[in-house]
Amino acid sequence: MLVRMLKNSLFRNKIQKSLTFLTCLLATLLLCTLLNITLSINDEVTKQLRSYGSNILILPKGSSLSIEIGNQIYEPLKNKNYLYEEDLHIIKEIFWRNNITAFAPFLEGKIQVRNPLNNQIKEALLTGTYFQKFLNIADEEDFSTGIKTLYPFLEVNGRWAKDDSLDEVMIGEDFAKNNGLQINDTLVLESATKKQSVKIVGIVLHADKMSNKIISSLALAQNLFDKKNMYSRAEVSALTIPENDLAQKARRDVGSLNQLEYDTWYCTAYVGSIAYQIEEDLKGASAKPLNAISDAESLVVKKIQTLLSVTSLLCLIVASIAISSLMSSEIHRRKKEIGLLKVLGANTFEIYFLFASENLVVALIAAFFGFIFGIGLCELISLSIFGHFVGIAFATLPLSLVFAGIIVLLGCLLPLKNITNLAPAEVLYGR
Repeated sequence: MLVRMLKNSLFRNKIQKSLTFLTCLLATLLLCTLLNITLSINDEVTKQLRSYGSNILILPKGSSLSIEIGNQIYEPLKNKNYLYEEDLHIIKEIFWRNNITAFAPFLEGKIQVRNPLNNQIKEALLTGTYFQKFLNIADEEDFSTGIKTLYPFLEVNGRWAKDDSLDEVMIGEDFAKNNGLQINDTLVLESATKKQSVKIVGIVLHADKMSNKIISSLALAQNLFDKKNMYSRAEVSALTIPENDLAQKARRDVGSLNQLEYDTWYCTAYVGSIAYQIEEDLKGASAKPLNAISDAESLVVKKIQTLLSVTSLLCLIVASIAISSLMSSEIHRRKKEIGLLKVLGANTFEIYFLFASENLVVALIAAFFGFIFGIGLCELISLSIFGHFVGIAFATLPLSLVFAGIIVLLGCLLPLKNITNLAPAEVLYGR
C-alpha cells in the first residue's frame, strides 16, 4: 500500500518534486565538491608548499651551532662533526620512504677565490651538494635527488653543473653581480691544502641563502676541504599531515606519550615522527623538523578545511529551509488527503513518514546526480588551482546520500506541526 501511494504521489505534483530535486541536487553538488576538495586538499597543499624547500634538517649529533652572517660563518664552539655520504640512502629507506620526496646533503666552508683575468683573490663561501644525482635505493632503481628537486623554484641561466664534477661550478646571482662574473668564466678555488681550477657553467636565480655563494658538486667540496665521503648537514622534503594535539605533545616530549599514543604518533605521517624515524635509522645523526614550515602548512590546511566545513553546514541549513518551505506548500495543497488519512486511522508519524519518504526518494536520486556533477566541478577547480586533476574520493557518494537524507528529514520535520494541527472534520468540509 505504501509503495502504491508513493508511486502515485511522486508523479502527481511534478513542479513540487522538481523543485525538491533541484534543491537537493545543488546542495549535494556543492557538498560533494567541497568534500572531495577537503579530502584531497591536505596532500595537494602539502605538495605545493613542499616546492618551497625542506621541512626536516639533519645534523651530526654533537655538532656545534654555526651561524651565517653576511658572507661569514661563525662557529663559537669550534666543534665540527660530519656524517657519511655512503649512509644517505637510509633516508629513503625508512618506514615513510614514500613520503620522502627529495633530500640533498651539504658541505660548506670558506675558500680563496682567484680570478685569473685580474689575479684578484677574494674570500668566499663554497657550498657542495647534489644537483640531481641518482642513488642506489633498495627497490627503487631510478631514484634521483638534489637541490633541483628539493628547490624546484630555482632558475638557472646557463646549465646545471654535473654531479661529481671537479671542474664545474655554479654561482648565485648576487655573487655574480658583486664580482662581475659571467657564464664560462674561469676561477681558481684555493683551500688550505688544495687548489682547483673551475669553470662557471650556470648562474642560480632566486637562490636566497645560496645567492652569494659558489655552488659546486659535493665531490668538489669534499676534495677541497679534504673531507672525503663526508657532509655537514642534509635537508629533507617530506609529505606530512597537519599536526594535532598528539603531535604537539610528542614535539614537547616523546617520552610523555603512553604506548597507545606512541604507536599512533609513530605510525602517522607527522613531520616529527618522520624526523624521529630518520634519526633512529641514520646513526650519528640528529633530525629536527623545521617547525615554522610545518606549522605554516598545518595552519593553511586547517583554515581551508574549516572554511569548507562551515560552508557545508550553511548549505545544509539553507537546503533544509528550502525543503521545509516546499513541504509546507505541499501540506496545504494536500490537506484534504491528510484529513482523510487521519479519519482512516493514520497517526501524525505515519503521515509524516509518507511525506518524508516521497521527498527522500527524490533526494537520493538527486544526490547521485549531485555526486557525478560535483566530481566534475571538483576536477575543474583542481585543474585551475593545482594544474592537474585530483583523485576521486568515492567516500563522498555515501556521504552525499546521507547528506541528502538529513536535508529531507530536517526539512520535513519543521512543518510537522502543520500536520498535527489539521482537524479532519474541518478539512473535509473545506473550512
